[in-house]
Amino acid sequence: MDLSNLKPAKGSVKARKRIGRGQGSGYGGTSTRGHKGAGSRSGNTHKIGFEGGQMPLARLVPKYGFKNINRVEYRPVNIEVLEDLANSGITDITPELLKENGFVGKNELVKILGNGELTKAVNVKANAWSKGAEEAITKAGGTIEKI
Repeated sequence: MDLSNLKPAKGSVKARKRIGRGQGSGYGGTSTRGHKGAGSRSGNTHKIGFEGGQMPLARLVPKYGFKNINRVEYRPVNIEVLEDLANSGITDITPELLKENGFVGKNELVKILGNGELTKAVNVKANAWSKGAEEAITKAGGTIEKI
């Protein structure tokens, strides 16, 4: 085998459909556009979601609920994550440190949650925390500070 006798795998290459090239091609006449109507004419476009005059699904289905524009979303970080960081020798935990280690994204607010156990004293700075997390951090001898 060399470059001179390479061929594509059988069935992987199909011939292009040449429309509008006479009746003998099988795609002459209407050129696969059907008979009459807007779709058969040149310049045919329609709006996204247009369903031929039928009531569109987007208008048919009722609206539901609402989006609170004042909602504040936090990225949850559990105490087990703080324990892992403490085991690696880090005692001062800030959102910047959590971003560097990939636990939170660029502009996310951090909320400490109480899943897991904390055995080492750590100083935590966060935007919010749960009661269980606060109890666990203070019980281990650490402090928690609001940003």
